[in-house]
Amino acid sequence: MMPSDTHKIVIHADKTPAGEHVRRLNVPTIDEVAIVIVRDQFQPRDIVLHRRNDQLTTFAETHRCLQYPIIFWDGADGYHFNVKMIDPVSGKETNMKCSARNYYSYRLMIQENEDNHILKCRQLVHQYIVDMYAKIKKACLIFIRLNQTKLHSEEYVHLRDPVVNDANTTNIGRLTILPSSYTGSPRHMHECAQDAIAYVHHYGRPELFITVTCNPAWDDIQQLLLPGQSPVDRHDITARVFRQKQKSLMDFMVKHEVFGSVHCWMYSVEWQKRGLPHAHILIWLYNKITSNKIDNVICPEIPNADVDKDLHEVVMKNMIHVPCGTLNPNSPCMIDGKCSKRYPRALVSNTVTGNNGYPLYRRRSAEDGGKLATIQMRNGDIEVDNNQWVVTYSPLLSKTYRAHINVEYCNSIKSIKYICKYVNKGSDMAVFGVQPERSDRNAVIHIDEIAQYQAGRYISSNETVWPIL
Repeated sequence: MMPSDTHKIVIHADKTPAGEHVRRLNVPTIDEVAIVIVRDQFQPRDIVLHRRNDQLTTFAETHRCLQYPIIFWDGADGYHFNVKMIDPVSGKETNMKCSARNYYSYRLMIQENEDNHILKCRQLVHQYIVDMYAKIKKACLIFIRLNQTKLHSEEYVHLRDPVVNDANTTNIGRLTILPSSYTGSPRHMHECAQDAIAYVHHYGRPELFITVTCNPAWDDIQQLLLPGQSPVDRHDITARVFRQKQKSLMDFMVKHEVFGSVHCWMYSVEWQKRGLPHAHILIWLYNKITSNKIDNVICPEIPNADVDKDLHEVVMKNMIHVPCGTLNPNSPCMIDGKCSKRYPRALVSNTVTGNNGYPLYRRRSAEDGGKLATIQMRNGDIEVDNNQWVVTYSPLLSKTYRAHINVEYCNSIKSIKYICKYVNKGSDMAVFGVQPERSDRNAVIHIDEIAQYQAGRYISSNETVWPIL
């Protein structure tokens, strides 16, 4: 770009490509440091120095020096291919080479009796970790690209389909595959979705669909922050704490059987441009939850503060859908003048499970014993209209983990098929431009799954910490 040029990058969440899941293409809801991968990510990301004598000097991106001099002002070496692993017992170098992921994981660690200044750099360390994560994934994908013969890519039947349909075997180009062993790849997510369908075939429909979101106000996070820091400055802490909370939640449901004995379960962790990790969980139970027991497990009502003040506080803080519509037309959930989450919900005196989808949960009006509450908004306090704005939750889980934990009951094949695909939809993406393509029937066919996977990848600073650690 010329110095006089001005450009604006716009992420279009409403331009979903054919075959892509709409929930992979959200608009960012917060300001964050992120990388959007464009076109061929395998081009060199060299560092070019403009010397005072107007000469240019190029250094490879894996050079041990000249990266982030503000963070490493003392000239400390960065990662390079000859870094050796250290024996933790003797403290001496071994013959094993250190991988990029292990190196940057070490850099982000809280060292005992040492002050890790990198963790004090706020948004600069966000840029550092997304840049280094891109380097890590680039190395992994280059290895896969250079070892296609070991994957026997020519034997993948569906990759030969375009050639068969084209009926012109002289136009066979490269077949580059991204195997299912690569976590997060389309093949990997497709296998997970097939597993979910196999569970449905063998055990029937899952009973519960649970979404749990990291709560930055958790004491476990707040107590580890340095003076003057907020949770957004320490993605390493939020990732570690959420990981432990997620494991605890699964043990709570599976091992302690708070909802009954569990046949099987599966979950995936996502970010979706929200700045905090959240997990989607499917639970299959031995004893099915009958319609008359749903109200004992799932509740979409404001609890009585006089009976359970603690639960009332958690629900009002985490489980209220921010009023939208005429009350807040600029809410992120508003699409074409309507709430995409279907709020406010209808008031019903009893739970109804006969509809073809999610049940209509009991949301009692004030005449039936429903509660009123007040919510603080930027334009002033408003009174919540009974239970129409409450997100469905489990009183047991919400009170135990004090976070946004949405619980839904699955009661139809239609909802099950959608949920199995939704949980395994894949990594977040961004549509940031449109480029016309020419159709040439005589062109050579190149099927590059690695390039297709990387094109449009949206990688946030919060997401990068998870795989690095």
